[in-house]
Amino acid sequence: MSEEQLQKPIDCADVKGEAEKISTTEGGIKTAEDKEKSVVAEASGKQAEGEVNQKKVVPNPLKSEGTITIGEALEAAVLTAGNKPVEWSDAAAIQAAEVRATGRTNIMPGGVAASAQSAATLNARVGSDDTKTTLADVLTGASSKLPSDKAATRKDAEGVTGAEMRNDPHLTTYPTGVAASVAAAARINQSK
Repeated sequence: MSEEQLQKPIDCADVKGEAEKISTTEGGIKTAEDKEKSVVAEASGKQAEGEVNQKKVVPNPLKSEGTITIGEALEAAVLTAGNKPVEWSDAAAIQAAEVRATGRTNIMPGGVAASAQSAATLNARVGSDDTKTTLADVLTGASSKLPSDKAATRKDAEGVTGAEMRNDPHLTTYPTGVAASVAAAARINQSK
């Protein structure tokens, strides 16, 4: 859009008038219910009067029984490095883990990664280690905070490890931290 179009106010009467010109009987606009019925009709080849399309829950092939998910690996980091104050490298690793677990490219407000970023920012300003936010504060219940989760794979572990290393001043990972937990989960999953 041009700058001129962005600055021009929208006249609601014009929009409503244009919408009324499009006939709903000509297939121009369908309600959500009509769309659901047409999907059912197309799939079955029959008339779908009164039928409603329902989503089927398909099991995630990446999360099978007995595998460790990324959310569970984040929770395991609480057991191994829970008392460690959250640093930028931890926040980056947690963000990479959340992105890989959910499949979303951006972080969710109020999610695990957003909490980790806030904690890292706060910890950078606080002088005393006693008052800093720890990994346990951020990662406790991580799997329940993620909207979706998947089994940890080697590729996930590489991504999380890379994110932690890139954001560490010494280009290293914490031995029992977030990246180590995801890598351990991936190793266990790979051996099954």
